[in-house]
Amino acid sequence: MVTLLILLVIVVVLGFWIVGMYNGLVTGRNAYKNAFAQIDVQLQRRFDLIPNLVETAKGYIKHERETLEAVIAARSAAMSGLSVAKANPGDPSAMAELASSQGMLNGALGRLMAVAEAYPDLKANQNMMQLSEELTSTENKVAFARQAFNDSVMAYNNRREVFPSSVVAGMFQFTPAALLEIPAADQAQVRAAPKVQF
Repeated sequence: MVTLLILLVIVVVLGFWIVGMYNGLVTGRNAYKNAFAQIDVQLQRRFDLIPNLVETAKGYIKHERETLEAVIAARSAAMSGLSVAKANPGDPSAMAELASSQGMLNGALGRLMAVAEAYPDLKANQNMMQLSEELTSTENKVAFARQAFNDSVMAYNNRREVFPSSVVAGMFQFTPAALLEIPAADQAQVRAAPKVQF
C-alpha cells in the first residue's frame, strides 16, 4: 500500500512537471508571436508613410522616375513579405522572405533619400522633412521591435532545446523559431560609420 502511494505521488509530481514544461513552451511561443505583432505594427506605419514620401518627392524629382517606381515596387514586395510572415511568425522561410523584402525596401528608400539630397528645394520642403523624420523614428521603432522579437525567439529556442524540455518539445512538436535578421548587404550599410568631412 505504501509503495503504491509513493508510486502515485511520483506519477503526479512527474505529471505536474511535464505540464509545467509544456506551459513554459507555450508561453515562450506566445511571447515571440506577440513580439512579432509589435514588428507588424511598426512596419505597417512605415508602409503608410512611404506613399506620402513618394508623392512629396514626385513634384521635385521628375527625372528620377525609376527611383520612385523602385520604392513603390519594394514597398509592395515588403508588404507581401510581411503578410507571409504574419501567417506564421518564427517560420524560417517566412522570416527569410520578410528580411529579404525589407532589405530591398531599405535599399530603395536609401536611394530615394540620396536623390532627395541632390534637390535643395525638396530637401527644404516642410512635408519632406517631417516625413523623413517620421520615417527615421519608425525605423528606430522597427529596430527595437526586431530586437525584442529576436530576444523572445532566443528565449523560446533555448527553452525548447534544453533537456528535459527538449523531450516535451519533441513530444508536442514545438518547432524551432527563426530570428529576423538584417540581410548581409544591409548590415554593411547599417553598421558603416558615417563619413564626416570638413
